[in-house]
Amino acid sequence: MNKYYEKFTDKMILRDLLAADRTQMANERTLLAYMRTALTLFIAGVSFIQFFSNIVIVYIGWIFIPIGVIVTATGVRRYYCMKSPLDKLKKEKSDSDESKEKEI
Repeated sequence: MNKYYEKFTDKMILRDLLAADRTQMANERTLLAYMRTALTLFIAGVSFIQFFSNIVIVYIGWIFIPIGVIVTATGVRRYYCMKSPLDKLKKEKSDSDESKEKEI
């Protein structure tokens, strides 16, 4: 588990769970922003290659395509790096809530 969340697992209240949900939604929005940027770069690269005859613009198009792939990989990596600790945090909290309910 992420070292930042370890100390909070036993003291979490509703406010903290809602904050974790907001963080998860922000993480998803960030992934979508990365995908949107990558798609824009890829389409711009293909368009530069197809519709322009200036060799400099064609080279820029060929550069944009792998940059789009790199942006996609970066976004997916960052998404999963943040998703994993949040999922563990929520799972541990739900497990502790279930064990408390069984005690009652």
